[in-house]
Amino acid sequence: MIGICGSAGVASVEVGRVNGSVSARSCDELSVEEPLEIRLAATAAGAKPTSVAVTMRTPGDDVELAAGFLLTEGLIAGADDLERVRRVGRNAVEAGLRSGVRPDAAKLDRHSFVSSSCGACGKRTIAAVRVASRYSLVPGAPLLSPDVIHALPRALRAGQSAFARTGGIHASGLFDAEGRLLALREDVGRHNALDKLIGSELLAGRVPLADRIVLVSGRVSFELVQKAAIAGVPVIGAVGAPSSLAVDLARECGMTLLGFVRDERFNVYADFGRIDGSTGQFPFRATPHLPTTNDVAGCAEPRTAGARMVIRSS
Repeated sequence: MIGICGSAGVASVEVGRVNGSVSARSCDELSVEEPLEIRLAATAAGAKPTSVAVTMRTPGDDVELAAGFLLTEGLIAGADDLERVRRVGRNAVEAGLRSGVRPDAAKLDRHSFVSSSCGACGKRTIAAVRVASRYSLVPGAPLLSPDVIHALPRALRAGQSAFARTGGIHASGLFDAEGRLLALREDVGRHNALDKLIGSELLAGRVPLADRIVLVSGRVSFELVQKAAIAGVPVIGAVGAPSSLAVDLARECGMTLLGFVRDERFNVYADFGRIDGSTGQFPFRATPHLPTTNDVAGCAEPRTAGARMVIRSS
């Protein structure tokens, strides 16, 4: 038997626990996963709303999720395009657009279902995966101390209330250049967690996020880098690894991409210019050209643990 308890995003389930040769009945807490339909309100009398997507998400912050999704999918250009965003049921959110705002029909080219593990998997064409950003990133800003970056995972983990209960949910955190945690959102889908975070800032009128840092709790994919770029984020870091396409896109956008941000170390995969070199010797900051990950000639050594550019605290 499963029952929602304490929070809309956490469910209690009866389990059998086995420890060595001893077993017992017990209770465990799980992250809830349910579908959310995102709709665009009808623009003519008698017309029906347009279903944009159904995404598998953890209930909570659904309005923010829908707003962030519409922005990062390129369906709206900013908060000014929105007339309203409201829940229209437990598992549906409807957005009304201002008069004259017409989403590009090609950007609605998505299957009706988006899984919690992959937000780009619903796209029908390769071309539909790419969404252009309206914002240019300022080189060298913000300038970050390595000590600030080292402290980010601890602050993120301390704010993950659902993860503390379930151990099975992703998080995206927003930080300022001094490393202060400004906002955090959790979801079973890493792309949903970031859309919730971006949506909360969009609805508050704080996009673009030109002087902010985003840290995600797992790996960082192409899609997460693209969402961050669309919101004007100059620095994105991950507790885990980036994908090759995430690195390529970050380098193309001029975004600083950090990986393996944990245990007082991190790797810089793109744009070293935002790492403050005054506190240590970082010869890679002067690298004039960053090859794509397919440019094998540009890599002096294999991408192994020993070859990574790692920054550790002294």
